[in-house]
Amino acid sequence: MIETNTDWQELRIGIKGICKYYPESYWQELDRERKYPTDFVKKLTKEGYLSCLIPEKYGGSGLNMRAASVILEEIHRSGGNGAACHAQMYIMGSLLKHGSDELKDKYLHKIANGTIRLQAFGVTEPSSGTDTLSIKTKAVKNGKKYKINGQKVWTSRAEHSDLILLLARTGKDNHKKRESLSLFLIDMRKHIGKQIFIKPIRTMINHSTTEIFFDNLEIDEDCLIGEEGKGFDYILDGLNAERLLIASECIGDAKYFVDKSIEYGNQREVFNRPIGKNQAIQFPIAKAYSRTLAAELVLIKGCELFDKKKQCGQEANISKLLAAEASWEAAEATMQTFGGFAFSEEYNIERKYRETRLYQIAPVSTNMILAYISHKILGFARSY
Repeated sequence: MIETNTDWQELRIGIKGICKYYPESYWQELDRERKYPTDFVKKLTKEGYLSCLIPEKYGGSGLNMRAASVILEEIHRSGGNGAACHAQMYIMGSLLKHGSDELKDKYLHKIANGTIRLQAFGVTEPSSGTDTLSIKTKAVKNGKKYKINGQKVWTSRAEHSDLILLLARTGKDNHKKRESLSLFLIDMRKHIGKQIFIKPIRTMINHSTTEIFFDNLEIDEDCLIGEEGKGFDYILDGLNAERLLIASECIGDAKYFVDKSIEYGNQREVFNRPIGKNQAIQFPIAKAYSRTLAAELVLIKGCELFDKKKQCGQEANISKLLAAEASWEAAEATMQTFGGFAFSEEYNIERKYRETRLYQIAPVSTNMILAYISHKILGFARSY
């Protein structure tokens, strides 16, 4: 096993210890049956890992972004998948930075101890895609209540979450203006099957993805996070955290693939010699390893800036771009290394191959990051 970085070593050892009880066979069965890793999520919660970014005053661990990234990296390197619970980490920022004391007191302790789950983030809609400013879900205020109508799509884990962080249009102006969007934290439990309808979407990867419909959902005004009309700004605050954490998962995937390729390449013999002696096997893995290391260094820098509350948009976006490309390159090289066996469910490569492909598209596509770099950093004219 090659170590590219060994910071937070005790934390890494702790996560590896847990993951030993949830081997690749556990994730294969879940993937086959399209089931949610309930036991795994409960164990991470019990051990305090999912509350790592929640301050100690609310029952959390009070750790920093780099610690959170290490947790997700090690889950993915073990052959698991942190998507079952990663949203709780990056969603937390909007509530912590902009939520009222009442909302924090009401929910954070329960989220930290696992009494309730915050796993769902409702932003994307069928007609808007990445164009968030054009969403149509509306929250109309009447007295001290809001009535919500609309639809969200690609909302993962909604069936396994008690709370949802929801972005909706509150302004009268339906045009693409950020000032007309607001953010809400909603307890869905008593509304499921009545005003909230969740429809699973079966996809090529087991991420518990859903479509959600809101039909005259009435909520109290204290569900509003921060001020009305600032929801878009609030979610932008959390996007850097999301980018960094997803990059961490990609780093974990890339290391998983490199580890597997080295092990298999040194053991598998064809024509009376290990296939790992062939440069056709060695060089693609060497390139993937090098790009993984480069992506990890940018990620570490981004986490450092984030934890110091400094601007880190460049590092967060570039780390996600580089890490997603490194994991995909490592996945491709590993498929070639394993040859026909890579397609066998038994070896687990095909599952991880499918899973890591997602990060070229979600939660933000490679092309959107390139567009960000082009006009935000390099100064080109905006292309959209």
